[in-house]
Amino acid sequence: MKKVTLAFLLFMSFSLFAQEIGLQLYSVRDQIPKDVKGTLALIKSWGITELEGGGTYGMTTEAFLKLCQENGLKMKSIGADFKELETEIPKIVAQAKAMGVKYVVCFWLPHQNDLFTKADADKAVEVFNLAGKQLSQNGLKLCYHPHGYEFTSAGNGTLFDYMVEKTDSRYVNFAMDVYWVKQGGADPVALLQKYPKRFKMLHLKDRLPGTPNSTNGHADVETNVVLGKGDVNIAEIMRVAKKIGIKHYFIEDESSRVVQQVPESVKFLKSLKK
Repeated sequence: MKKVTLAFLLFMSFSLFAQEIGLQLYSVRDQIPKDVKGTLALIKSWGITELEGGGTYGMTTEAFLKLCQENGLKMKSIGADFKELETEIPKIVAQAKAMGVKYVVCFWLPHQNDLFTKADADKAVEVFNLAGKQLSQNGLKLCYHPHGYEFTSAGNGTLFDYMVEKTDSRYVNFAMDVYWVKQGGADPVALLQKYPKRFKMLHLKDRLPGTPNSTNGHADVETNVVLGKGDVNIAEIMRVAKKIGIKHYFIEDESSRVVQQVPESVKFLKSLKK
């Protein structure tokens, strides 16, 4: 009996720290259109098990998913354009069902002259609440991915705080890109602690120390560095994220060094389990 108990405790201890690692396929946007099969095999070799994407790179959905399955890769989330969320819910539902995912993520909100306003936030809230309810009725979950411009001041907080307050948590939640939160001048750890139930997944991306902040949603992709070597504080983010129960973590490396950097980033994440 004691041996069984000890084995169970060891299993539980490992489970608490074990974490599947995903990749946002935008990271390999230069590689995958040229060689889908080879790129998926490369991703597998990195120790990746989950994917976020949406496209099938000229293949049928069935053929693409079969290739993913052969490489031990599971599609967990797809992207949806804001305009599609406003006017084409049936199309999004069909795509999500075909891809076998539960999450639909919006990555960008339209706004003029790099200035995101309260009126833009109000429009987003309106569309997200309606679209999120419709997606929920079809067994899907909607998340919004902030891009830095939401962290300008508004009232007693930021426009992001305003969006969290005004969106219905039953239907709308968030996917944190830790780089863009940092880039926009906010603290990813503090934000996770402030809204522990609203973030459902993370984009893991580290930033070259000394990179200036910006609130326009733009930055040099070459400031993406190996996880753990930047100023975003990935180790503490992962500690807090696991504590509050986030399940999905997608590395996103937009730099020209993605093929060299992602294996190092995976190694860093796995070292955090110890």
